[in-house]
Amino acid sequence: MSFREAVESGKFVITCEVAPPKGVDMGHVMQEAELLRGRVDGINVTDLQAACMRVSSLATCVMLKERGLEPILQMVCRDRNRLALQSELLSAYALGVRNVLCLTGDHVVLGDHPQAKPVFDLDSVSLLRAATGLMKGKDLGGNDLESVPSELFLGAIVTPGADPLEPQIYKLRNKVEAGARFIQTQAVYDPGVFARFMEKVGDIGVPILAGIVLLKSAAMARYMNANVAGVTVPDSLIKEMAEAGQRDKAAKDEGKKTDHKGEKSVEIAGRLIRELKPMCQGVHLMPLGWGHYVPAVLEAAGL
Repeated sequence: MSFREAVESGKFVITCEVAPPKGVDMGHVMQEAELLRGRVDGINVTDLQAACMRVSSLATCVMLKERGLEPILQMVCRDRNRLALQSELLSAYALGVRNVLCLTGDHVVLGDHPQAKPVFDLDSVSLLRAATGLMKGKDLGGNDLESVPSELFLGAIVTPGADPLEPQIYKLRNKVEAGARFIQTQAVYDPGVFARFMEKVGDIGVPILAGIVLLKSAAMARYMNANVAGVTVPDSLIKEMAEAGQRDKAAKDEGKKTDHKGEKSVEIAGRLIRELKPMCQGVHLMPLGWGHYVPAVLEAAGL
């Protein structure tokens, strides 16, 4: 079953993110993707995540497709103008990649080439409109296509914990109107915050997949609270991760090897998914290099 078929069937959908390498050895990302075979409905491939130079999302998606997996191409507007973005949409379709998550993208000052010149010719909404136009046989210049990428399956993102929330919901509705057929969210750590978001959104007519970022440490949680807009990790979760870290440190001091932080991260993610499941049509996992824990997370969540 394709990702689109899974979404349109109404089942509880599971997606997970992988990141291309900063180099040409694709072994690790392919191994990480293999762990997801038969467990997820789609595999997101990040596009120069956090504005850091890496192998392209499209190249990685094609390799996943060749292995019988279902990739979701992430496409950011930061690095390409409208010519290149439309070209890449056509290229993806020609290479068999159908699922596209449209993003504006982090600014280059956050990445490993802060001197790079950002483009942002389009944003996520106008990229969705461009892709929808291509499916109707027209490019952004109003020119006819010789053949049409009629089956692109487009998605977008939203931040449920944004404050104020209204601009996010307004933009979300614009994204759906522009052609988004599925929504993946920024990290959610508080089911109450997500419930309020879903209540305000109402029925927008497309499925929403709640985002889960695996916590690696209390320090990571505090960093997100201080630096990631719209993401708040409750103090109770920070305390759980801190205690797990202390147990790992104590064991290390005794010459023992333990993984209490990993185990606690799996427990927290599984618990969050169980609490969020009644409110949405799926979850989107962002392991941030901890892809080896994803099978355990899904088991902890009862999925």
